[in-house]
Amino acid sequence: MNVPARPVYYSLFTALAASMVATRFHHFGDALHLPDASMAVFFLGGLWLRRHLGFAAFLVLAVAIDWIAIQAQGKSFFEHYCVTPAYACLLLAYAALWYGGRWYAERLRATPRALSGAFGVGLAAASLSFLISNGAFYWLGGRYEDPNVGQYLSRLWQWGPLFVRTTLSYIAVGLVAYALIARAAGARTSPRVAEV
Repeated sequence: MNVPARPVYYSLFTALAASMVATRFHHFGDALHLPDASMAVFFLGGLWLRRHLGFAAFLVLAVAIDWIAIQAQGKSFFEHYCVTPAYACLLLAYAALWYGGRWYAERLRATPRALSGAFGVGLAAASLSFLISNGAFYWLGGRYEDPNVGQYLSRLWQWGPLFVRTTLSYIAVGLVAYALIARAAGARTSPRVAEV
């Protein structure tokens, strides 16, 4: 898949940003009962948008949403439970997703094999992202009195599957949408494709 033309790029960027805002900002996320789509947004952004500047823009958006959400609760950003020295490691967690998607982007086609491959890369990237973010929070966050491997592995198993499943659910929706749009665009430009 080539980098999309400018109007398509901005449309995709806007749709992904809206998904992040709607689900990451707890006011909207709770009202809509939607889990956070941020991790899937980073993977799909890397897959579809690929530009490094897009990655930086989504990083800024994620931090801005967190800042606004925490301030809206009347708390100081740096005194919030989730904002620890480990918060900086989210850069690496998001990079695993964005650059995993970016790595696969050249192979993306609207075929079952290519879409399955993208889903598999999404699984690997989401798992790595969780290991980075959860591991950093556990080991570097200073929130656990006596961190140890046993407790960490227990928490990893407790939260990892939910995190990865949520991310993969959004990735699956994105890939299905991509396939449907690609099919519709192909049918519009080549009537014989629709006949096959």
